[in-house]
Amino acid sequence: MNDTGRLCQALALRVHTGADPDRLRRNLARSVEGLRLWVEDVPAAADSRAAARRREQELSRPADPRTGPGLRTVLLRYDDGAADLVVVAHRAVLADPYDLVQALLVEPARPAPVPEELGERLRTALSALDRADAPAWGLGTPGATTSGRHRFSVPAAGGAPASLTLTAALGLVLARCTGRAEVSVGVDALTTLTFTVDPSATVAHYLEQVARAAPVTGRAPLAGLVTTQAPEALTGEGLKAEPLAHLAFLDPVHALSVHVADDGSTVLEGLVHHRHAAFGDEAVAWLTGMLVTAHRALTTADPATPLASVPLFDAEQVRALAALGGLGRAPEVPDERIEQVVRARADRTPDAPAVSYDGNELTYRQLVDWADQFAASLRDLGVVPGDRVGVCLDRSLDLVVVLLAVLTAGGTYVPMDPAYPAERLAYTSEDAELTLVVTDSPDFPRREGVRTVRPDALAAGDRAAFVPADLRSDAAAYVIYTSGSTGRPKGVVVPHRNVGALLEATREDFGLGGDDTWTLFHSSAFDFSVWEIWGCLMTGGRLVVVPYWASRDPAQFAALLDAEQVTVLSQTPSAFAQLAATDAEKRVSDSVRLVVFGGEPLDTRPLRLWLDRHPESVCRLVNMFGITETTVHVTAQTVTRREALQGSRSVGAPLPGWHLYVLDPEGREVPPGVAGEIYVGGLGVAGQYLGRPELTTQRFLPDPHAAGLMYRSGDRGRLLPDGRLEHLGRLDNQVKLRGFRIELDEIRARLLDAPGVGAAAVVLRQGADTDDTAGARLDGYVVFGDPSAGDTEEVRRHAARFLPEHMLPATLTALPALPLTPNGKVDTARLPEPLTRDDAAADLPIGDDTVSRLRAVWEKVFGFRVTPEDDFFTLGGNSLLSVRLLAAVRAAGLPPFPLPQLYLHRTVRALAAHLDTLGARS
Repeated sequence: MNDTGRLCQALALRVHTGADPDRLRRNLARSVEGLRLWVEDVPAAADSRAAARRREQELSRPADPRTGPGLRTVLLRYDDGAADLVVVAHRAVLADPYDLVQALLVEPARPAPVPEELGERLRTALSALDRADAPAWGLGTPGATTSGRHRFSVPAAGGAPASLTLTAALGLVLARCTGRAEVSVGVDALTTLTFTVDPSATVAHYLEQVARAAPVTGRAPLAGLVTTQAPEALTGEGLKAEPLAHLAFLDPVHALSVHVADDGSTVLEGLVHHRHAAFGDEAVAWLTGMLVTAHRALTTADPATPLASVPLFDAEQVRALAALGGLGRAPEVPDERIEQVVRARADRTPDAPAVSYDGNELTYRQLVDWADQFAASLRDLGVVPGDRVGVCLDRSLDLVVVLLAVLTAGGTYVPMDPAYPAERLAYTSEDAELTLVVTDSPDFPRREGVRTVRPDALAAGDRAAFVPADLRSDAAAYVIYTSGSTGRPKGVVVPHRNVGALLEATREDFGLGGDDTWTLFHSSAFDFSVWEIWGCLMTGGRLVVVPYWASRDPAQFAALLDAEQVTVLSQTPSAFAQLAATDAEKRVSDSVRLVVFGGEPLDTRPLRLWLDRHPESVCRLVNMFGITETTVHVTAQTVTRREALQGSRSVGAPLPGWHLYVLDPEGREVPPGVAGEIYVGGLGVAGQYLGRPELTTQRFLPDPHAAGLMYRSGDRGRLLPDGRLEHLGRLDNQVKLRGFRIELDEIRARLLDAPGVGAAAVVLRQGADTDDTAGARLDGYVVFGDPSAGDTEEVRRHAARFLPEHMLPATLTALPALPLTPNGKVDTARLPEPLTRDDAAADLPIGDDTVSRLRAVWEKVFGFRVTPEDDFFTLGGNSLLSVRLLAAVRAAGLPPFPLPQLYLHRTVRALAAHLDTLGARS
């Protein structure tokens, strides 16, 4: 945008008498050589709408000093004898058009002030304004060339000048929106006021500081504010004229330009003029409301009031924000438990298929009958309603039956993954105070007072028919353990009614019903499985349990989708990336009509290729943000081609019955577009951590606008004006890696527990391509008290006793000391890349033997040095990288091998020996 309109001011006066065009022309000729007076007769009364529209047109038309004198005067004459004189002046020519008006109408004709040249100083200031970055929270449209206006009114400040109190109010709004204490408010294109918004300061001290702020030049603030005093009525010989409008600038000098006309009345009229490249119209409406509220609060508050207590939203605005976040859209949820809903399905459609696995299938009647049999066995083993029962089983028919049986017996299931380390399983068993664990693993850690039982033992013998007890829907259904920052996982207790609410909120929108076939792809210890298992069985669908190797091999998984005609698929973005890559080579079955993403952030851009082959009308993609503590899912965003092209970070609006707030670090509301911490309320909030009353109190807080609790998520996000949420990552040291929620501090605590380790740090690195989730890995760093006795492999073995595979650092580097920031925290940016480690074994030359060739392939896949003895999965290998490794092996001319062999031969040396054997056989 050029400076023409941005530096023009306009003044309109109603001339009741003395509006003689000839006299005005003579005075103009004496004042400004070559300036012309335009006269137009308007066929309407002076106070008509037609007159107002014509006057507004002239006020909005800029004057350009590069093509003329930079001044324009127009006399509009009306049918009733009145006239309006409109003067527009460029700032480079005349600071205030009122100066010219006085010369023309009242004072003896004299030359107007000498026009300034458009010098280097002005051009530099305008250039700086144009280079000012647009804030993400402004919700503007990058590249837009248009601007918008928003009018408002604000009560006058009383004794204090409006320029002072409005500048202070605007500074307070900017500080809350940017999260920075130092703010700058532009006076015009050349001058800026900079001051500090200290939340601990009093209102009186803050206003004094703003009043003392000295104007400086050369800065490019985001926002500016101008207050103009309306000129007094002009009277002279045969003349009476009074001001109608005074616009400080026709176009916004700054990205956000606020102009207020201070005419001495009790209510001041204002105009916010904004560039659409930086600010959307909805964002400006919210900001204007905040400005008015802040101004009212600053001018009416006790001078000793702390600035942190000054509100930026009035009660109506707070209610509007809560409604925008989904409050008030709760559906009616039946008072039912999970097993009651499944039993009702069995009563209605007893012969409908319920669960299938590896060629075996159970109908709904068979599923419920088996669950009743298992529940009777659990009752005989002493399980009573309210007891927690551990379930440590791989995905299978038994797993689904056992989970339903625990609920049928009135118990609460505590899922554990058999692949987890023994120490983690033992900790979960102890922390949940389990007395019974259903498992077929002979290696499940034994603990005094804990009995283990195999699923087939629960099925043995003849027992009396099980009679379900009359149980409550607010009882706990399951306890899922999530990563904890203290080094100890924490159990989230989720009631039955929360799961029922989740299905009630999604059933109609997703069209879930008896014709659907779902997959159980994820571990029961991952809360995505709650959605997969009960989402399917509570809506009458068929659940296909995905075998382990099929979940690791995308080609096998794609074949399973086709063979089973799966319609509803739940995937982490990392897992779906493998399936999409397979689809690019061989089309995946068109039976899939719904894909639900969750567990980690979704990059929507690669989905364009999937949508090319599976249009939105055939396969709906839904990105869902969720938290274990709020029952799996919170929001839903359908990903169309538009979202994919835009790379949208929206996770959608809250589900019906869920609502959210976005608050600043002090727990205050922030407007749409401004990032803050996400708090979740509504029907999905779990309510407690098992046996952690202090942590429960910290994270589950009273909901300020609804009955019940809200959960403080620790996630960063921002609301959009249409009620959708953009998820912006974590605020703390928690990360998501391939769908798993990981506290880096939990890993760090385990590293610190290792003998000889005095300091430790863990970081998540995305690899060379930040959009490549397969390349993401955890890098660990340790400092030994005695470097000569330190052994990183011993530290790794120690950590592996407690941490599941997905939490083990892919690399472990010993440092003499951890780099620190000036405030004493670990400076993660200065932690060296593992590639720079001095590892003699890693620098072995690459030869032509199979070990050397295979090692080169591994290094290409991982992106860092490896040794022949490094374990693929310890290095951070996963199913995504496994597929890439197979492709890279083929590309290198080495013998191909099936994926399971990688799990059996996990090091370069072992796999090389296996490949040599394959080569010898061929």
